[in-house]
Amino acid sequence: MPMWKIYVPEGAYSKEQKKAFTDAITDTYVDFAGLPRFYVVVVFHDQPADSIWIGGEPANDFVRITIDHIARRMPESDDFRDMTMAAFEDAIEPHVKHRGFRWEIHIDETPIQLWRTNGIKPPPGDSDAEREWARLNAAAEWEMV
Repeated sequence: MPMWKIYVPEGAYSKEQKKAFTDAITDTYVDFAGLPRFYVVVVFHDQPADSIWIGGEPANDFVRITIDHIARRMPESDDFRDMTMAAFEDAIEPHVKHRGFRWEIHIDETPIQLWRTNGIKPPPGDSDAEREWARLNAAAEWEMV
């Protein structure tokens, strides 16, 4: 499950703009990694004016994105990681750069063994059980076969 936390200037995005932004993020995971849509969680944190500071100066035009990857771990290949970051930059660019914001993004990775959803251990990636979760767009009990 990727968990995106997006810190934005207060009022920077309408509900419709947040929907478009989250659709771009979610589509990237579905298309790029084959994840079920419901794995992708995005939380917008509206920050009041003068709440974000960079280098001792207020940064009221800044968007900070932190991502925690849990459902998949990226291979340690620099090429793969560069490709992943490029895919994310492509997804977010219309929502930050094209709107005049400065931005920063980083990814942390949590081991899948430390994740549960609705108290259920997730099935292995690309398994029949995970494909069923994708079809249902929700977690469901499953058995290892």
